[in-house]
Amino acid sequence: MSDLFQNNDKAGAGYTAKDIEVLEGLEPVRHRPGMYIGGTDERAFHHLVAEVLDNAMDEAVAGHASRIELTLCEDGAVTITDNGRGIPTDPHPKYTDKSALEVILTTLHSGGKFSGKVYATSGGLHGVGISVVNALSERLVVEVARDRKLWRQSFSRGVPTSMLEAAGDAPNRRGTSVTFVPDAEIFGGAMRFRPGRLYRMARSKAYLFKGVEIRWKCAPALLAEADREAKVPEQESLHFPGGILDYLTLQIGSRATITPRPFAGQMKAEEGAGRVEWAIHWPADGDGFCQTYCNTVPTVQGGSHESAMRSALGRSVRAYGELVGNKKAKDITGEDVTGEAAIMLSVFIADPQFQGQTKERLASPEAGKLVEMAIKDRFDHWLSEDPRSANDLLERTLERVDERLKRRQQKEQRRKAPTRKLRLPGKLADCTSGSQEGTELFLVEGDSAGGSAKQARERTTQAILPLRGKILNVASASADKLQQNQEIKDLCQALGCGTRGDFSLEKLRYERVIIMTDADVDGAHIASLLMTFFYREMPGLIEAGRLYLALPPLYRLTQGGKTLYARDDRHKDEIMKSAFKQGAKVEISRFKGLGEMPQQQLRETTMNPKRRALLQVQLPDRTREENLGAARQIAQLVETLMGKKAELRFKYIQENARFVEDVDV
Repeated sequence: MSDLFQNNDKAGAGYTAKDIEVLEGLEPVRHRPGMYIGGTDERAFHHLVAEVLDNAMDEAVAGHASRIELTLCEDGAVTITDNGRGIPTDPHPKYTDKSALEVILTTLHSGGKFSGKVYATSGGLHGVGISVVNALSERLVVEVARDRKLWRQSFSRGVPTSMLEAAGDAPNRRGTSVTFVPDAEIFGGAMRFRPGRLYRMARSKAYLFKGVEIRWKCAPALLAEADREAKVPEQESLHFPGGILDYLTLQIGSRATITPRPFAGQMKAEEGAGRVEWAIHWPADGDGFCQTYCNTVPTVQGGSHESAMRSALGRSVRAYGELVGNKKAKDITGEDVTGEAAIMLSVFIADPQFQGQTKERLASPEAGKLVEMAIKDRFDHWLSEDPRSANDLLERTLERVDERLKRRQQKEQRRKAPTRKLRLPGKLADCTSGSQEGTELFLVEGDSAGGSAKQARERTTQAILPLRGKILNVASASADKLQQNQEIKDLCQALGCGTRGDFSLEKLRYERVIIMTDADVDGAHIASLLMTFFYREMPGLIEAGRLYLALPPLYRLTQGGKTLYARDDRHKDEIMKSAFKQGAKVEISRFKGLGEMPQQQLRETTMNPKRRALLQVQLPDRTREENLGAARQIAQLVETLMGKKAELRFKYIQENARFVEDVDV
């Protein structure tokens, strides 16, 4: 024991005060960009634009700007300009040798949004947005027009490369213009802004605030074929007087709806800063969506405002059902009312609290109270004003209640004719075909990938079931956990064929079941969990050749007008050598995941039966004696890798680690 302490003393002998590093200025951002923008992938890359655009939107929402310009330049730079008040250029009282503009651009947690005096509501909260963009840009130039004068200062990687200098008179101009190029040292040289993604970002901001016009411009040379197919224009003026209701109307289009008119409106709080705007409709095909925002920032993971909205709608429909004497109404929940709805919800509040700098989930209790107050009474009136629509919505909601209660009771259901199609579990977007022949069920990870797959699918024969994260490992879970797991219940309900002793191939609702996960380590893990589920609970489905793995690409390779896709690094290298002109530049894009792929590319590469590649999951026929040995080996391998005994996995890793040539972490 004494030797152990002596060794520890020796190991720590060199650890002194000089080993403590203090990162100053914007150095923390460059050392750990993930803390500020969530990573260095394509989503984080585009988040830089969102940070600057949010600042311009804050000026518009505050009533000081009416126009924003978003320009994607041919050299890869982005310019965002507004006609607001302009960043202050006078000396900062605390740092008298610097202008306020330089302080804001080079100092974390600096800005005008802390006290609430300058901005009643804002998307920027922590004073880190524009300074983080500056830190992660190899070049950034700011121009400010204030008091009929134009000022300019340039930066590189967070450090000023020029003094703030007067750039002439500006009698007919005001506001701020920021031009930046992300740093290739941080994001890699191959990453480029996607015009379609930035265009959709600009358009969503214009929908969220009626009082702003956003002028979109993109260099024609940057518009790839996929962008043109998605109808991304070279330039367009985006202004929507109807706000989010205009967006909802566009998304619904000519589709049939449960009620003839949407539930839409807005409310401004009498005391303090606070406003809510909403637009909700119920598509008859059940293919809805939910998009929520706080201070024009998308809250993709929901939060207090979304929960309050669902609760308010659920309580209103339940109260209406009880009012008309329907005894089943007492079982209605918010999810029953909103599960198939198309929802747009936007709130504006002072000092919102988000989870994380990327602001994907709202955690402010006051937002929930504001939404509850805005929606509940108005939805009560909306229902009472139109009894026919209210009854249709109530009937549809009660169908979902029945379906939910049946799932709880674990009752199996078969496919019915399209005219009497059941409301199927969870977030399943079913196909319209009434027969098993030719139909496919795609199992995807999460709502983001599910949304992309829904847009890319062929509705007649392809169904989509998004699963939330990594499903339960059935090889190590108890029977109670298996019965209580909602994701597995939904999966069994969607397939309709039963499990284990109750399995019936004739009851399987689809001809093929396709596991479609991201082409990375997490995706492979999810695929292995799903294959374990089918192996343990529905082996007959695999033996019948009904289970497949989709092979989405990991890379997109472009040279001139030629575009090819690669499944992995080895495939990429093969294509680079055999399919492209050697010596000429090849643009290589790595897909972050299925949710990030444009729908046209997802359809073309992974879902179109005429062009895709599928990998069939196979098992040896256990009824034949010569296959019994192989079947036992598979059973043993599944138990080793997925079973309850961690020591077996550890031993397997020790014995096989030497064979691993490349590890993707």
